[in-house]
Amino acid sequence: MSVTVQPWLDWGGTALAALAMAYAVTAWLAVRSRRRRSRSGPATLPPVTVLKPLCGAEHDLYECLRSFCDQAYPDFQIVFGVRDPEDPAVTVVRTLQREFHGLDLQIAINAAQHGSNGKVSNLINMLPLARYDYLIVADSDVRVARDYLAKVVPPLLDTVVGIVTCPYRGCPQHGAWSVLGAAFINDWFMPSVYVAALLGSRAFAFGATIAMRREVLAWIGGFMAIADQLADDYRLGELTRRMGLHTVLSEVVVETSVDERSFGDLVRHELRWLRTIRAVRPRGYALSFVTFGLTPAAVGSLVAAGARTALALLAITALARLMLHFAVRDARSAVRQLWVLPLTDLLVFVLWCWGFLSRRVQWRHARYRVARDGSAHPIP
Repeated sequence: MSVTVQPWLDWGGTALAALAMAYAVTAWLAVRSRRRRSRSGPATLPPVTVLKPLCGAEHDLYECLRSFCDQAYPDFQIVFGVRDPEDPAVTVVRTLQREFHGLDLQIAINAAQHGSNGKVSNLINMLPLARYDYLIVADSDVRVARDYLAKVVPPLLDTVVGIVTCPYRGCPQHGAWSVLGAAFINDWFMPSVYVAALLGSRAFAFGATIAMRREVLAWIGGFMAIADQLADDYRLGELTRRMGLHTVLSEVVVETSVDERSFGDLVRHELRWLRTIRAVRPRGYALSFVTFGLTPAAVGSLVAAGARTALALLAITALARLMLHFAVRDARSAVRQLWVLPLTDLLVFVLWCWGFLSRRVQWRHARYRVARDGSAHPIP
């Protein structure tokens, strides 16, 4: 190696390792700083409509939907929506209607398509059944505690708030691929959200929970404004922030089921996620390579030809990454799942690189091309 080139490689590799180390430490601190705060809510809580778009009998669908029915909240309605009357999710809803016969549980069965996003089309078809002016949109695979509504709704009483959204924790079902899929959420994505929130950003919104007032939804053009968007949740938050309204990251952490059955399922799911992020935030996506923990730190050490400083930074990164691994899990599962730590960091880096090569994604059984504006265009 030329004596004039090696110092630059040493400097560049060490800088990369330092960035990776700084992020890993910050991510651990951001996760640790998230404390559940007990806040007393207002004496009077407004009635709420929960919108639950459904498609198919997903894993634990009954348990997830039931958690929304079993809420310690004075007055609420749940509207479920499917496109096909033969959808097996209808049977689950009918069971809940019999079990919770005192609740206002409605189901909209409507095949009308209002754009390329099937979930948003479902929401448009469901909205006429919503009785109340406080709305919550929640994905079908989300499970919540009994105080969920009581904690999510109060911030909406402040008129400067546009949406309230909840962080979420991936709960793997059976198999190693589900464990890796949950690690993608718990070890990489949500810590990156907490870091952004720690630094003052609120440029996010998650389909796990988006709560808003009906008037705000009308101001931004209703659900039709996002009918062609793949990242419909992110766009909802973006449109409300353009109006000068605030996004609140709730203290409530909800659970989402992760049920990846194969390596192919895992790759398709994570590529869709990454390419969606790339579409809506291209600069952030390009700069996110430092968030992949051990991988950029190891690459930096290799580029620096094993310089002592770079190796020391790699060791600190490994320690911070290990601490983050234990911070997002209980001790028993953290020990059992130590194997996912290096694999997650390597896999997300490889898929991040792959994400630059195409704008095609697969969502359920359909393929789409994601345009630069985030709209999804079906591929025949």
